[in-house]
Amino acid sequence: MSAQIALPFPSRGLEEPGNDNALMISRFQKLSTPKILNAVVRAIKRHKPAISGRHLDIGSGTGELIGLIQSNFPVESVACDYTDQIITRPGQKVDVVDLNSECLPYADAEFDLVTMTEVVEHIEHARRIFREAFRVLKPDGLFVLTTPNILNLKSRMRFLFFGFWNLFGPLPVSGQPNYKVSGHINPISYFYVAHGLREARFNNVFLEIDKAQRSSIALLVLLYLPVKLFGWLAYLREARKYRTVDEENAAIVKAMNSVPVLVGRTVIVAATKS
Repeated sequence: MSAQIALPFPSRGLEEPGNDNALMISRFQKLSTPKILNAVVRAIKRHKPAISGRHLDIGSGTGELIGLIQSNFPVESVACDYTDQIITRPGQKVDVVDLNSECLPYADAEFDLVTMTEVVEHIEHARRIFREAFRVLKPDGLFVLTTPNILNLKSRMRFLFFGFWNLFGPLPVSGQPNYKVSGHINPISYFYVAHGLREARFNNVFLEIDKAQRSSIALLVLLYLPVKLFGWLAYLREARKYRTVDEENAAIVKAMNSVPVLVGRTVIVAATKS
């Protein structure tokens, strides 16, 4: 049974142009771009090309990813989101759950595939939802998630001069809901995504990107050598003096200054459950 929550907007008048819900839906449709959704499908094909069975889409939104996955793989999809007001896919039921405070309303080892696109930056407890994804996956199941890449060079420059990562900014303290569909409240870099997945007992964590960002490519031409030099010196300092780098996390740490992370717009992370 789905867990009901109080929505931060009225439940009527979705079709009214001036209504907050209409604006919310318009913004939501712009979040998971076709390049991100297609990158998710590519990741599934790369890591589990013969996948079938049951699929859970966490943060299903309009249902666009569900349609894309079902057109490529023989799966039965289940939709889960904080509201059922956004879905546009005909006949698709949405299980409503508050990911900030509730567990996923599914049994252990129920799904062969779990996807979560552009969701983790909207919720308070990323590691908690990673553990939940692990719980509902079957052994040998695949989890694919995406989140804005806050470590591309464009984002790093914005943080240097403004104090906010790209696609993140000041949040209201009071007077309006923080958890709007467009409200990114949890900037999380690839290291902490990968570390959280490993901590949740996923293995074989893979990093991909949806596209190379032109502005970051231009910055890479100027900054590649300094980033590599000072990044390597910092790596050696961490490893030798502070001993924070070991065999288990070295590959994840090195990925932080890899070319895909320096130029990628969105990180796509795939992980399997052994």
